[in-house]
Amino acid sequence: MLLASGLFALSAQADEFAPVTPYRPSVSSPAQLPAAGQLEFELGGLGSQDSAARRYSLPYTFKLAFNSEWGMVLGGEGLVSAPDDGARLRGVGDTQLVLKRALVLSEETALGLELGSKLPTARSGIGSGKADYSLNGIVSQDIGEIHTDANLNLTRIGAIEAGSGRIQTGLSASFSLALDERWGVTGEWSGSRRRGSERNSQLLAALSFSPGKLLTLDIGVAHGLSAATPRWSLFSGAVLPLARLW
Repeated sequence: MLLASGLFALSAQADEFAPVTPYRPSVSSPAQLPAAGQLEFELGGLGSQDSAARRYSLPYTFKLAFNSEWGMVLGGEGLVSAPDDGARLRGVGDTQLVLKRALVLSEETALGLELGSKLPTARSGIGSGKADYSLNGIVSQDIGEIHTDANLNLTRIGAIEAGSGRIQTGLSASFSLALDERWGVTGEWSGSRRRGSERNSQLLAALSFSPGKLLTLDIGVAHGLSAATPRWSLFSGAVLPLARLW
């Protein structure tokens, strides 16, 4: 009902908004920024299972571009339900703040750089309790009808185990294809590694639907390829504009 009410209100102001620029549901970030001055909101539901443990969360993202080159991203988990020795912990998750630089080379090619900080806003048992800092390089490229986003990142982990490294490297590549004006599909591989800890890697597949320029819906599944990654994850979400600030 809340989403429907919001869309009804937006439909009356449709001419004020540019088409949305979804960042979800893939791990990879695109180099492109939203339209300058347009505040966009992404909200989803995520459930993951590893052995008998299940974790649920409501990931969210706010995106705002100051101009065609610079923007900010604020995201996190609005609500988390995580296992804890037979019981469950509930609360908000950590918060991610990102400064983003985009360099559009052509209609087919763009480069991006993200400087991010994870703020330890989650309670103990849900978050690590320490801040993380990251640097992410992005290459976005259209190859025929397929759009690709490749990310390579370094993260300085605040809370580490004894004997493990502090720097984590991550790599991801997503491939998106528009089936028609409304439907699209996405496939992605992503992984990370850090000295003294198990590697993470997963495959993701998603289906998206855009009934109009003001809304994109998605649903999909991810499968872990390593013991440190949740075996299965199911997700769905939406992307829509909230306001045109300038």
